[in-house]
Amino acid sequence: MRLLLLSNSRQHGTGYLDHAIGPVQELFAGVQRIAFIPFALHDRAGYARIVQERFAKLGIAVDAVEPGPSAAAVIESAAGVFVGGGNTFRLLDRIQRSDLLAPLRQRVRSGMPYMGSSAGTVIAAPTISTTNDMPIVQPASFESLGFLPFHINCHYLDPDPGSRHMGETREQRLVEFLEENDRVVVGLREGAWLRCEGAASGSLLVRLEGGEGCRIFRRGAAPAEVPPGTQLDTLVR
Repeated sequence: MRLLLLSNSRQHGTGYLDHAIGPVQELFAGVQRIAFIPFALHDRAGYARIVQERFAKLGIAVDAVEPGPSAAAVIESAAGVFVGGGNTFRLLDRIQRSDLLAPLRQRVRSGMPYMGSSAGTVIAAPTISTTNDMPIVQPASFESLGFLPFHINCHYLDPDPGSRHMGETREQRLVEFLEENDRVVVGLREGAWLRCEGAASGSLLVRLEGGEGCRIFRRGAAPAEVPPGTQLDTLVR
């Protein structure tokens, strides 16, 4: 597998995908046409236009996938796929209703490059249980693509010691998840991404890249701070 998993597609002060454009070009090197799954947003056509315009500057054409029975055929013929961000529950629901989980798994595990941002990154994990989003729709299950042996929380925010907000922090929410699930969670800050290569088994190589680090959460342990440039393979098993 070859995965590029961005925490975010827009970085403050820059254009769409600008902060990670080098890795995007490397992932899709030699690819002339990719499929784009815009299911996480309500305005799929508008979302697709943004992506098509950005990738046109890279010399890559983009076929927007529509929910429904024709979606699998687009994925089967694609040379690469990008799954965009938005609401993770809506994204997974539309993928399930379009019978896309199995075709995506098969193609990506067979070597088709996969790029995700935000919600599109979260669904690369075993489930979407660590998303930040409100469940505006109810998928058939939380089970997602399962390319990774760990979970991801995108847009991870560190606790603000000066905040007067009395609600739970992101860290507390993830600790709650670990109280009920003995899993590993990567809190991926904005400006960071994961580059993954290999098999979904123990041979998967995972590298943290970008301008920000991440935090790794495990049940019964203090969160571990990890700087950019770190190989995460052994840390996330």
